[in-house]
Amino acid sequence: MLDTKSFKSAIDADGVATLTLDRPDTLNSLTFEVYAELRDTFRRLESVPSVKSVVLTGAGRGFCSGGSVHDIIGPLFEMDAAGRMAFTRMTGELIGAIRALRKPVVGALNGVAAGAGAVIALACDFRVMSEEAKIAFLFVKVGLAGADMGAAWLLPQVVGLGRATEMLMLGEPVRAPEALAMGLVHRVVPKERVVDEAMALARRLAAGPRFALGMTKEMLNREPTMSLEAALEAEAQAQQICMATRDFREAYEAFVQKREPKFSGA
Repeated sequence: MLDTKSFKSAIDADGVATLTLDRPDTLNSLTFEVYAELRDTFRRLESVPSVKSVVLTGAGRGFCSGGSVHDIIGPLFEMDAAGRMAFTRMTGELIGAIRALRKPVVGALNGVAAGAGAVIALACDFRVMSEEAKIAFLFVKVGLAGADMGAAWLLPQVVGLGRATEMLMLGEPVRAPEALAMGLVHRVVPKERVVDEAMALARRLAAGPRFALGMTKEMLNREPTMSLEAALEAEAQAQQICMATRDFREAYEAFVQKREPKFSGA
């Protein structure tokens, strides 16, 4: 239902949608078309009720090697400022769509995540990484600002300003053990287990209280720009809304009846 020319998709019985970037011969590099299709797909996923969580991964040896040299970087030299601006805004719209989706997104980093691929991984709510993989925010290596697609907003929140500055200004690859130690990824597993581990996490999230998880993601997106007082008020309002949901009552009834809750997202 979600398949495009650029990636394959599947939705399992637990409500986990798997999106697999499908350009393995180029380590799943991005084209103008891939960016647009991914952006539009993440926007559509909000209104697909059968999808409760998402796993994003890549076919073959890589997760995503970033923008294609031949399909994107070359043509950029033929564009005027307005054309380049439209492109850079579109890349940001993809990250915005991943962050705005009120469903958990798990990145299964089966191989290299470089450039735009690194930012796409960063935009996911969780990252499961192959012990053989690496992440590289290598924009400065090609003469571009390390601040691309929201990286300078997202990365300091994940690893702190000091590490983010080093990663975005030097553009050096971060290997799995270091990525785990700094909190850039949540799990590091053997390559053959990456997708299975990501699926297990996505299924756990899919079985959870979907409205509450969506509200949590929204607050995580909004609160970094708030004062403490504004954040306290926003969380008070968010929590009272959650208290009116069926899932909140279900959690209470399950506790009283000494059983596991069955959340419906209502």
